[in-house]
Order: sequence, then structure tokens, then C-alpha cells
Amino acid sequence: MTLANKITMARILLVPFFVTCFIYYSPEADFLRYIALVIFAVSVMTDAVDGYVARKYYQKTKLGTALDPIADKLLLVSAYISLTLTNTLPASSRLPPWVTVVVISRDVLIVLGTMMLHMLMGKIEIRPNILGKITTALQMFTVIVVLLGYKYSYIIWITTVIFTVLSGLAYLIRANRLQNVS
Repeated sequence: MTLANKITMARILLVPFFVTCFIYYSPEADFLRYIALVIFAVSVMTDAVDGYVARKYYQKTKLGTALDPIADKLLLVSAYISLTLTNTLPASSRLPPWVTVVVISRDVLIVLGTMMLHMLMGKIEIRPNILGKITTALQMFTVIVVLLGYKYSYIIWITTVIFTVLSGLAYLIRANRLQNVS
């Protein structure tokens, strides 16, 4: 297993610790919110590091190509669900359910669309586009500002929702073009 893949696996293994912070969170144990923030920030940084290591040291593998987006989605879905459902969090550190529904729906749409295209066309190459990368970065930034309890975090998560919807539409358009080409 390459170093890049080990870093990705470590990111996946951090998810249960992140979620555990919310399971045991209470106002008296507010430090858990900051531990969750540190775990999330480390995960975000290792996402960049594993990509860099894979490219710089020619460690791109099929396993890494599959695991990296899984690690991203596990972390983001866990974060959004935790920040929506943990009622003991301060209001400034919670997300409205509709934000989480939009973020998760986009990912479900992409996965189902990819599976359909694969069934119809056989092997397809999935490449993230710039809008998708910006959306993922915004989704990660949203988690950070919400965990910090930033007073105006709603501005960030509304921006994230807009980009999430636009990105989902861009993937639909791209899938339609792929399907029409075959």
C-alpha cells in the first residue's frame, strides 16, 4: 500500500472519532466541539497531502482513486448530519436540515447518475470539474466556520448551497452530454 493510500485510510479512520465528539457533546463538554474541529481540519489537510504525495511520487493507484472520494464523502456527510442533528450544540454551531439535505442529495445524485451511466455505457471516466472542487472546498469551509460558531456562518452555508446546486446541475449536464454521445 502506498503512502498516499495510507494517508487516505487514516482520514477514513478519523471519521468515527469525529462523530463520537458529537455523540458525547454537551454544553458542559464544549471542548468536544473543538476536538471535532481539529479532527476535521486534520482530515482536510490530509486530503490535500495525500493528493500531493500521489502526484509528486507517482503513487496514483486504482485503490486511491476509489478511496479518496469515499473518504471525502464520509467526512462531509458525517459532519453535515452531526451538525444538523446534535441538538445540544449552540444554535450558531448547527446547520439547518435543508442545508444538509441539499449537500447529501447532490452526492446521491452524482453516485446514482454515475451508476446509471456505467450500466448504459460500460466503463466511464469520472473527472472532477472546477465547480465540483470549489463546492467541496466550500462544504469543508462551512463545517469549519459552523464548528467555530462564527456569527455570520449562514452567509457561508448559503453560498455553499448555491454552489452545491450549481455543481449538481453541471454534473447533470455533463452526464446528459456523455449519454447523448454514445
